[in-house]
Amino acid sequence: MKNSLLLLAVVLLAYTSRAQQSSMPPSRAQRSFVIPFQLTPYNNLSIQAVLNGRDTVNLMFHLAANYVAVTEDAAKKIKSLNWGGSVDSVKSWGGSDNTSRVSRNNLFEIAGMKWENTAIWEDKYSGANTDGKFGTDLFEHKNIEIDFDNNLITISTDLPEKIKDYEKLRLTFDHDNMFIEAACEIDGQAVKNKFLVHSGYSGSILLDDQFVADNKLGEKLKVIDEKDLKDSFGHVLKTKKAIIPVFIIGREQLSDVPVGFFQGAIGRQKMSIIGGDILKRFNIIIDAQREYIYLKANHLKGMAFSNV
Repeated sequence: MKNSLLLLAVVLLAYTSRAQQSSMPPSRAQRSFVIPFQLTPYNNLSIQAVLNGRDTVNLMFHLAANYVAVTEDAAKKIKSLNWGGSVDSVKSWGGSDNTSRVSRNNLFEIAGMKWENTAIWEDKYSGANTDGKFGTDLFEHKNIEIDFDNNLITISTDLPEKIKDYEKLRLTFDHDNMFIEAACEIDGQAVKNKFLVHSGYSGSILLDDQFVADNKLGEKLKVIDEKDLKDSFGHVLKTKKAIIPVFIIGREQLSDVPVGFFQGAIGRQKMSIIGGDILKRFNIIIDAQREYIYLKANHLKGMAFSNV
């Protein structure tokens, strides 16, 4: 009897020990994942991903997207996607009347992280030299750190200690998009505006129509170029390009910054955008609650702006 009770006590002790271990938080190394990326000549973050354990693709990490997509050209080469039909009214920043195919229940992998039952959409376009895009929704309730000095993205449950060296700025949300406040110097005055954080846009700044009209930028800024932009579904947006003397984010100032705008098209471009040519000049941390963005100027801050 005593031997039976002793054996039972040992079994219970072993079970309790395993239960306590299983409830303990994982080690700090297990609480973060590091994703290497390439900064393309078009200021996009290109990351290698694997679909269904078979197809390797290079996707753009898009801070203003909340889905996974591949381009029409890439879809022709990918063997593991089963397209289930078209879905209407897929939104894009250039227009909302779009139709997109979708493939459901896919295994999606990036740098050791796996997502099962992932829906993958089809877009006409993505950043140059990429096969599609994915957004921040994959990292819900996780901190996102983008380190342009080392070309690494870290996904973690804990904010890094080095965050004390970064400037903390408030994020606001509108239709699941992240915005920060910044300012353009116009006639010697810093004029504030709300800007969408948009790593999919290759350029530096795109100004919304109302801001352009209210500040008469068509009259005050010298237009140096005009070009066409295309969104994910091929909508063509004709922009004018000018230079503002100073662009201000928090305590940081950038000089002679190219800006795009649509003169005389009130209501078409409804939001101002900070694109990849600005974002790459800062190491960035976005907190898990998406309440704050932390910025620290990096070695790219003083480089010439791209002609993209």
